[in-house]
Amino acid sequence: MSDNFSDESNQNEEESFADLFESYGDSMVEDLRVGDKVSGEIISIGMDNVFLNTGAKIDGAVDKAELLNEDGELPYEVGDTLELYVVSLDENEIRLSHALSGIGGLNQLREAFQAKVPVEGNVAEQVKGGFRVEVMQHRAFCPVSQIDTRYVEHPEDYVGQTHRFLITRFEENGRNIVVSRRELLAKEQEKAKAEFLETAEAGMVTEGRVTSLMPYGAFVELFPGVEGLVHVSELSWSRVDKPEEVVRVDDHVQVKVLSIEAGKKPGEVKVSLSMKQLSGDPWDTKAEAFKAGEKIQGRVTRLMDFGAFVEIAPGIEGLVHISEMSYTRRVLKPDEEVKEGETVDVTIKDVDLENRRISLSIRDAAGDPWIGIKDKYPVGTRMEGTLEKKERFGYFITLEPGITGLMPRSRISKSAAATALDKLKVGDPISILVEEIHPSDRKITLAPGDAGEEGDWRDYAKGKEKSLGSLGEKLQQAMKDAGK
Repeated sequence: MSDNFSDESNQNEEESFADLFESYGDSMVEDLRVGDKVSGEIISIGMDNVFLNTGAKIDGAVDKAELLNEDGELPYEVGDTLELYVVSLDENEIRLSHALSGIGGLNQLREAFQAKVPVEGNVAEQVKGGFRVEVMQHRAFCPVSQIDTRYVEHPEDYVGQTHRFLITRFEENGRNIVVSRRELLAKEQEKAKAEFLETAEAGMVTEGRVTSLMPYGAFVELFPGVEGLVHVSELSWSRVDKPEEVVRVDDHVQVKVLSIEAGKKPGEVKVSLSMKQLSGDPWDTKAEAFKAGEKIQGRVTRLMDFGAFVEIAPGIEGLVHISEMSYTRRVLKPDEEVKEGETVDVTIKDVDLENRRISLSIRDAAGDPWIGIKDKYPVGTRMEGTLEKKERFGYFITLEPGITGLMPRSRISKSAAATALDKLKVGDPISILVEEIHPSDRKITLAPGDAGEEGDWRDYAKGKEKSLGSLGEKLQQAMKDAGK
């Protein structure tokens, strides 16, 4: 008897539980309304529909075509969770969608407005202050400020595009409908921002789009609503004066996250990015290849009072001291010899990897005009030079660019043409005689061109050998004739 009572009791409990579950499911369906946003797990994928567990007795269904990506592929699989809106429901079906679309009556639009359900609309044309948008074959107006979250520079670009909108105003029985895409984007961006911040960390590498350029760097959008700054110093290992030298707006670039910090305003986040740190520091990877004595080309990056910095490889600069700029002229200011951006030949003089310094020379790369000077201008050579400068102690005379000799005042005063020499001006040609050469000291002693002629017995022959000059030769000839 007791066993029968127990079985009957269990059966009643099971029936009671089934009734409760049934009523629970019914109540859940009744609790859902058009416009509700539900989160559901994909339980199956059909030919035309994707089915989700909405938590109610009846599963939800969304058109598969609505979920396809740009490549026409479904980026989801069973087990993934989607957030969608209830666009219609009855006792047999819960229809889900990202937004209301297609042909619908004003009642549907009114319900979408009241429930804040997104609607799909096509931007038909640009009008004063905004756009005319076709929503389910009804006319709506979208202010230009509500078509995007950023400043709209070219409104005409939006014409012909289809987007999701929220109805922000529904008046005069549908004759005055105002929609906003900005409000919807802002919500989506906040969600993307939160998801990004949950996973983002310093050191991660991601892709972004350059949204704007400022003198101090480039802003890169990592996700809708999440931007980071690539400071101008982090754009390239090479010296960058303006961001547009490296990137342009709308460029897609790879960046490395350097830091993520809270901003001054509530919810504000500052993300610091780098492009150059995706590759190794050239001082660690390339500098060892440069050796003293090597002749290479480089680009003048900046000028200082003491010299010019020349980039010999991306991110590797060397200094050409002002004293290493020219053998042929005295350089007082670097811009007298080179200009920023100019490509120049340089010779590496010294490499200091520890202190990241490389000394360069432009004049050595061009060649030292004093090399082989004794063979080019042997003692005793008579030639014409150019008066470069007059001093109390003598004249500086240029033989060729970079080669200047001194004609002492004592030599000038003994010349038969001393008066004429005194009248010469800077830049005038002057006849000279090479008397002494000291290449190690870079000194040449000169005499007037008439030295050794008519009364001056001194002259110098090649190899510093003295001759008796024209007067001495006459005396020698006279002694030979007397001995015959």
